[in-house]
Amino acid sequence: MKQRGLRGASRAKRRFTTHADPGHVRAPDLVKRNFTATRPDALWVADFTYCSTWSGVVYVAFIIDVFSRRIVGWKASQSMTASLVIDALNMAAWTRRHQSLDGLVCHTDAGSQYTSIAYTDRLAEVGAAPSIGTVADSFDNAMAEAVNALYKTELHRNPAVLAANGGHWKGIDDLEIATCAWVSWFNDERLHGELDDRTPLEVETEYRDTSRTNAA
Repeated sequence: MKQRGLRGASRAKRRFTTHADPGHVRAPDLVKRNFTATRPDALWVADFTYCSTWSGVVYVAFIIDVFSRRIVGWKASQSMTASLVIDALNMAAWTRRHQSLDGLVCHTDAGSQYTSIAYTDRLAEVGAAPSIGTVADSFDNAMAEAVNALYKTELHRNPAVLAANGGHWKGIDDLEIATCAWVSWFNDERLHGELDDRTPLEVETEYRDTSRTNAA
C-alpha cells in the first residue's frame, strides 16, 4: 500500500468526556449501582455527552431524577468546563424550587467537571450530597448513560429529525432548540418501560396525589 501511495481509512477519533483529575478529592460512591428511589428528589444522576454539528462539537449535560426518570435540568454548551454541569444543576434546582431537597444525593462519574470545587460548592448550596462512581466504569452511572444514548438515538442521530433539519445540525442554536422540545416530550409524553409505560409526569403526579391523600 505504501509503494502504491495507498492509505487505509481510519475511524473518527473517539472523544472522551470523562477526564478524572487526580488533584481533586472525590466524593464517596453513595449509590453502589442501586439506581432506585422511593420518592422524587431522593436521588439524581448526572452526565453529559457530545454532539457533532457543522460549526463544531456541542456538549449537552443532563440531570435525571431516578424516581420518575424526569430530566430536571440540562444545558448545551460549546465547551465542557465546570460551568456546563453547574448550569444544568442550576436548572434542576430551579425546576424543584418548590420542593425540599433535604436528603438528596446527586450521583455522577469522576469527571473533573463534577469534582471541581465550583460544582461541589454549588451542590452544597442546593443541599445535595455528592456521590461519584469509579473511574472508567459506565455501569456506575448507567442510568445517566442510558439517557445520553436515548438522546443521541431519538434526536441527534434520528434520520427523520436530521432530514427535517437539512441533513445535519448547523450549530448550538438549532440543536439547543430541538433539545428543549425533546426534553419536554421525554418528560411529558414519552412512555417509559421502566415506569410501566407511563410518563415521568404521570409518575410524579400520582406520587403527589397519593401523598396528599395519605396526609389528609
